[in-house]
Amino acid sequence: MQNQEPPTEFLDKMRGLLGDGFAAFAASFDEPRRVGLRLNTLKTSVADFNSKPVFALSSVGPHEPAAFLLADPAAQPGKHPFHEAGVYYLQEPAAVVVGSVVDPQPGEWVLDLAAAPGGKSTHLAARLGDSGLLVANDIDHSRAQILAQNMERWGSRHALLTNATPSQLADQFGGIFDRVLVDAPCSGEGLFRRMGSFAWSETNVAACALRQSHILADAARLLRPGGRLVYATCTFSPEENEGAIAQFLADHPDFSLEPIPPVAGAAPGRPDWVGSGLPLDRALRLWPHRFPGEGHFIARLQKQGSGGVDYDLFQPRASREARGLWANFAANELGDFGYEEERLHEANGRLYLIPPDAPATGSIRLVRYGLLLGELRRSHFRPAHTLALALKPHERGQTADFAPDDPWLARYLAGEDLPYTGASGWVLVTVAGFGLGWGKGGNGRLKNHYPRGLRRA
Repeated sequence: MQNQEPPTEFLDKMRGLLGDGFAAFAASFDEPRRVGLRLNTLKTSVADFNSKPVFALSSVGPHEPAAFLLADPAAQPGKHPFHEAGVYYLQEPAAVVVGSVVDPQPGEWVLDLAAAPGGKSTHLAARLGDSGLLVANDIDHSRAQILAQNMERWGSRHALLTNATPSQLADQFGGIFDRVLVDAPCSGEGLFRRMGSFAWSETNVAACALRQSHILADAARLLRPGGRLVYATCTFSPEENEGAIAQFLADHPDFSLEPIPPVAGAAPGRPDWVGSGLPLDRALRLWPHRFPGEGHFIARLQKQGSGGVDYDLFQPRASREARGLWANFAANELGDFGYEEERLHEANGRLYLIPPDAPATGSIRLVRYGLLLGELRRSHFRPAHTLALALKPHERGQTADFAPDDPWLARYLAGEDLPYTGASGWVLVTVAGFGLGWGKGGNGRLKNHYPRGLRRA
């Protein structure tokens, strides 16, 4: 089906900017969008996944070896059990470049300031590995819940999920982060092809640019000296891209633009579009007629100076009863699950494992306090679905493994109980070795504990 044509006013503006390149740009809106798939390297490697191919894939490029394009437009990776197990994330190919430009290093502290629905946060978590700290934030409560679902599926252990404004975070944390990503709310011009239709106006573009300037100012406060700030949008508007960065640099002379390693198909930023003498050509523009994805703009800046800043530590608290219930569960139902008891935190009837040396959060609303281990019932511990998705092979107790196409697995995902001949107790249901959810064995049955909200009809 042919996509709906973007608004005339928008096309006129782009014709004036692109000149001879406009025809190819406009033609791209009639082309089918490409679907991207990025592997979860916390759970598998590229080599292992490719050794048992599930879908026909092609690489998006050397900037992200774990990201691919689906070669078959009829494939449905979102319906495969591997998606439920968090083996991969379906991510628009241009958005993958953003995480690659952030390029977090193991052990660093990273903030994703506008993180929902979680594509870029899962990418950053994979790059960090099981180290450092990721704070994934979204200002909207309902979107923060979607972020939590995607992060939990990913199995990340070193993440705090927050629901706060950028200014609230800056007031609480100050400049503690090594890297900050501002995936800014924008006019969304790069989404025309995906959305099919879109309301657009110059008034909205101007309003977005103003909002972005406020977010960037708070992001600067959250970055440590020597840290890196990545600014990204999914729009083409110079006012929201080169213009936003030019204004930020004028207001923050302690920042400078960094060159970004080459990305095949990317174009440089356009300082001439905003009449700036700054090296805005160090930014990247991803155009839908040049790159296999939707539109994006990406700039990376560094804050002058070096060193860290002082901060208060999060103080985990868990009752003796909670610690005991968890210890009993871990000893009897898990494998070699190592943990530090002082990192256990009890909140609202749930038990969490807080990331090491996490910062105090004050009055910031927390959606998730690190890894959710489970719920505390009167006399027992009930493991969380999150834990099932985070356990590594050596940490597991009893398991029941199924092939992706096993009819019994389909029945499990639909919420049915299954026959079971193993020992009584909690059982981790896995698909081709990847954790999927819990069941509880007893009396020849595996009682289904797959979350009701995730069950398939």
